[in-house]
This record gives sequence, structure tokens and C-alpha cells, in this order.
Amino acid sequence: MSGHSMKKIYLYSKFERFWHWTQAILIFLLMLTGLEVHGVLTLFGFEKAVDLHNTLGISWLVLFVFIIFWLLTTGEWKQYIPTSKKLLDVAMYYASGIFKGEEHPVHKSKDAKHNPLQRLVYLGLSAILLPLQMVTGLLYWTYNDWAAYGLDFLSLNAVASVHMACAYALLAFLVVHIYMTTTGHNITAHIAAMFSGWEEVPEDYKAEEWEVHEK
Repeated sequence: MSGHSMKKIYLYSKFERFWHWTQAILIFLLMLTGLEVHGVLTLFGFEKAVDLHNTLGISWLVLFVFIIFWLLTTGEWKQYIPTSKKLLDVAMYYASGIFKGEEHPVHKSKDAKHNPLQRLVYLGLSAILLPLQMVTGLLYWTYNDWAAYGLDFLSLNAVASVHMACAYALLAFLVVHIYMTTTGHNITAHIAAMFSGWEEVPEDYKAEEWEVHEK
């Protein structure tokens, strides 16, 4: 990519950047407090960690509702529709091409911010992993009221195990996600775009070319 002259296109709106970084901070703090609740580390003290974890969790749930509302009302939900077009090309690029200095097979555009692999991952996160994490967190939080809600058939151990498994799955995603931000035409390009809203792309790129059905 370094051989290309670059231009900037505006991809990420202010609200998009706000919820991205707010969510990142909330998840980081939830992981810290969650690890303390489980006795892995000591920062705030157990009771304070529990209170913080609950408050942060509810805050994240509220933010998540606003994110979903924004996606639905702006039409941005279309960015997450899975597609098989160039999916294998992107997978092969990350498996080997990226280490050979090859060009990414998919260019970003305002209407196609996520490549086919990202679409699958982000859809899985938004539709499955994060809701499961939040539901089990709410169940964990309301444990003392399960009988009143008719939920006393549930197993606290099972709910806690699923909640913890989701947390580790999210941590694994974050490790990969942070690494992937360094794979632009320079190491800070993608992170800079999520702060400014402007993404650098090759001067001669064709927006959404990958979404066009090949004849």
C-alpha cells in the first residue's frame, strides 16, 4: 500500500466515534472490575469492584440500546449484512498476503466500511456475543429476585460460567481487533481514522468495487 498516493475520505461520524471509544472504555473497565470480582487482581476492593461493575454494565446496556437505535434509524445496519463476495480473498489476505506485502483485496467506502470478514465478526458480536454477555450480566445482577421473576429454575453457576466465557471471548476479539488496527498502510492509520473520522485510501481506489457482481 505504501507505493500508492493517498487521499482521505470521511467515514466515521461523530456519534460513531463517540460510541466506539466510550464502549471501549466501558469494556476495559468492566474487564478490570470483573477480574477483581473473581479474585484475579486487586484494585478497588471487592465491594467497590462489584458496585462499579454493576454500574458500568448498566451504562453499557444503555449505550448499546442507543447504538442499535442509531444503526436502525440511519440505515448503518446495512454495513453489517453478511456477504460471501471476496470473503475468501480477505481471509487469504490476512492468512498470508498481508505478510507478503500484498494489497488488501477490499477498499473501504462510506457505504462499505467493513470488509466481508469484518461484517461476519461484527454481526456475531452485535447479535450474539454482546447480547448474551448483557443478559447473563443482568441475570447475575438480579440473582436475589429470580424467584419473584419465576427464574429460580436457572443455575447461578451456569449463568456465571456463560458470562465469564463471553468475557474471555470478547477479550480474544479485542486482542485481535487491536492488532488489526496496526495493519493499515502505516501502523497508526486506522486508529487515527477512528479519532478524526477520516480514513486514508489509495488515490486511485474505486469505492464499493468489491460489492459489484462480477460478470
